[in-house]
Parts: sequence; structure tokens; C-alpha cells
Amino acid sequence: MIQFDKIYNEDCLEGMKRIGDCTIDCVVTSPPYYALRDYGVDGQIGLETSPEEYIDRLTDVFAEVLRVMKPEGTCWVVIGDSYAGSNKGSANYPENAKLWLQGTNKGTLSKRTSFKMKTTAKDRDLIGIPWMLAFALRRIGFYLRQDIIWHKPNPMPESVTNRCTRSHEYIFLLTKSARYYFNKEALREPANTGLRKHEYNHRKVKFIVPGHRQEQFRGGNVSDGFRNKRDVWSVCVKPGYEGHHATFPVDIPYQCILLGCPVGGVVLDPFIGSGTTAVVAHRTHCHYIGFELNREYFEIAQKRISEELAQPTFLFK
Repeated sequence: MIQFDKIYNEDCLEGMKRIGDCTIDCVVTSPPYYALRDYGVDGQIGLETSPEEYIDRLTDVFAEVLRVMKPEGTCWVVIGDSYAGSNKGSANYPENAKLWLQGTNKGTLSKRTSFKMKTTAKDRDLIGIPWMLAFALRRIGFYLRQDIIWHKPNPMPESVTNRCTRSHEYIFLLTKSARYYFNKEALREPANTGLRKHEYNHRKVKFIVPGHRQEQFRGGNVSDGFRNKRDVWSVCVKPGYEGHHATFPVDIPYQCILLGCPVGGVVLDPFIGSGTTAVVAHRTHCHYIGFELNREYFEIAQKRISEELAQPTFLFK
């Protein structure tokens, strides 16, 4: 059986078969994006011959995710889109873009990558990958509860002249049941009541009150100066951790876990990459399980988690 607070260097579809039914409280993940990056490992997802084949492979993964989730569990999926035609994602970014996140969608495909996209989409068409995935997951039993916009205030520039620069991705909230865990008090936002910024800025206290991560954000109704969190999250992209080119910023899993996982719950990331989800789960007093197929990235994640555990302020209690 799978152990809590551990990541595994193996294919997530095979690894999740060792997780018991209804074990996971919360899933936070960002699958490899389609036709943008070659991770250089057999069995990788993202270089399928067609968008439909890519969606089919992800659907197989998330069918297993659905099985291991508790009935009240939540699943948060960060996913970006791709264009048809170039087979290299978005070209002509600055060279240092390879050090940045999915937020840039700067790919690493080259002529050395054996890949040719087969699709009915026209050259330069936006494929619509996020919604293809969302509808596929709804068909296998997930409740598609919300599409959240990850707005990036500092997106990488694009050289395009015939469309706007992309500065957002999707975060889908999916659930196993119609009723599920959702702590709306955890991230209430300031209502437009004239309060000064320092009176409601939760970011100043996050991660520093062991054992009290929910209570520190307790609020009342709008008359108390707060409102329900909105579905557009402005989070800046940041350089990836060490050699990993596709990490999401800490604030993304942080918000997902606070909203969608009880204290002491288990968070799963089937594509854990550099370990961001595990680090945030630990900081928010949850357990974690992660899978990473690429050995190099697995070792990066292990190192990062070890560094996190060495900080006594964030020890799980």
C-alpha cells in the first residue's frame, strides 16, 4: 500500500492502483500540457499524436483519481491550452523562458523531438484543451463545479502581432459528489467597505500559525467587511525550482488546499513535478502523496521536501 507523506518515482496510473478506495481528501495537480514539452522519459503524457488521444490518457488517470477520492473530496486541476500547427507550443520566447512555469507555456519541443500533431483543428487554431478535458472528466462521473481563472499579472511576453498576449490559465474545481468539503471561510476577500488593506490582508499571516490555519481567516458576512472569494485569482508566475521547467507558484495549491482540504487530510498530486503540492500540504498541516515519472524531477522534489522538513516552524502537528 501507498504511504502518506511520501512521493514515488513511477507512473501515476500504476501507482494510484495501490491507493485504497475513498482515501484522498483533496487532489491538486497540473498535468503535462499538450504538445509543449518533451520531458525525455518513456510513458510521458503530452506528446500524443492527437488532442483526443491526450485527453483519453488523462481521462484514464482521473478515473483512478475519482476512485481514490473520498465522497466529500475535491479535485483542483490547473490546465493550459495549446495551438495547432506549430508542434512546438508558442515559439519565439526569450531563451530564459525555459526556466519559467506552465504560465508561459514556453515549450521545449524541437526538431529532435519525434512528434507530429494530427488534428482536425486548422493551423493556428486554439485547440480548447482545458474544456475538452473538463467535459471528458464530467462524462466519467466528476461534478464540474467551477472554472477558476488564474490571472497572471506578469506573463511572459509573446511575439504575436495578431492576437492578445495570453495571461491566464484555467483551474477547474471538480468533485466526486454534489455535497463536498469547501471551507469558504478560509479565504474570504475584502468587501468594498472602505477597510484599509492591512486590516484584511490574509497573505501577511499565512503559514505561520501552526495548527490554526482555518481559524486565522475566520470572518462573518459582508457587513463585517468580507465577502466570498471570487473566481479570478491573480497570482504572479515565478522561476521554476532548480531544474524543473513547469512548476506552479505556491499560492495556487495553497488556496486550493485551504478551500478544499480539512486539517489533517490527505492531498494527492499525480503529477507532482518539483514537489510544490507536497510542500504546501505540509505547511497547511495536511498529509500528501505524490507521483513523478521523471527521475530527475523526482530527485528535485525529494530535495525540496527535505529542505522543507528541516524547517521546524512548519512541522506537521
